[in-house]
Amino acid sequence: MSVHTTLLGTEGPLITFCHGLFGQGRNWTGIARTLVDKGFRCLLVDLPNHGRSSWTDHLSHAEMASGVATAVIDSGLAPTVLVGHSLGGKVAMRLALDHPELVAKLCVVDMSPVPYDGMSQFAQYIAGMRAIDLATLDNRAVADALLEDAVPDPTIRGFLLQNLRHDTSPGGRGWYWQANLDLIDTELDRLADWEPIDAVFEGPVLWMAGATSDYIRPDHDQPMKTLFPQTRRVKVKRAGHWVHSEQPEVFAEILAQFASV
Repeated sequence: MSVHTTLLGTEGPLITFCHGLFGQGRNWTGIARTLVDKGFRCLLVDLPNHGRSSWTDHLSHAEMASGVATAVIDSGLAPTVLVGHSLGGKVAMRLALDHPELVAKLCVVDMSPVPYDGMSQFAQYIAGMRAIDLATLDNRAVADALLEDAVPDPTIRGFLLQNLRHDTSPGGRGWYWQANLDLIDTELDRLADWEPIDAVFEGPVLWMAGATSDYIRPDHDQPMKTLFPQTRRVKVKRAGHWVHSEQPEVFAEILAQFASV
């Protein structure tokens, strides 16, 4: 698979970022620029079947982790401090377990190594996105209006619409979705699950939770500590699931301190 990456910064240790479902590496740009100013290099990764990375026939945490591992190796800057949010958190955890030699430290943002329910909401989002007739679409504003019934929250809708691209080159494809909606829809339950693995990552782990989020719960402590015995949990006040976008300055400072130790 071909994994698209963007490298920011020219010196210092490497921090690699994995985004969540329907995200892209560029979602981390603001955080990365702050960290570059603090002396780090930052690798922003588009996970397989997202952004400008290639589409595949299967979608699992292990397969995505393999793609990110290749990107880290190709950077020539391993081992890396590895950061993953939401789905990207599961990918990052799996990568650390499969390839510990590539990961100096791990930061897992508002995600746990457990199965999650509630994927029907994402299925509704995908149905709304696929229902838009891209062949007759006039502009992004029309797409936003067409998506409103399936995705009432304007913030979430705006996030999803970042996947809508317009190819205006001669003979180009016109409007298209960058994310592989068909495959993601098929694999939603698999992505929400956590596949048991007989491995332990012995390196330092920062487990960052949003104070108002329920993605990290007390009953998740044991599964996390079993796989990652050197886990330190930090709760960020006035933040929900999107910790890095709701409290970017706090997030960047905590991550910089963790990466520097």
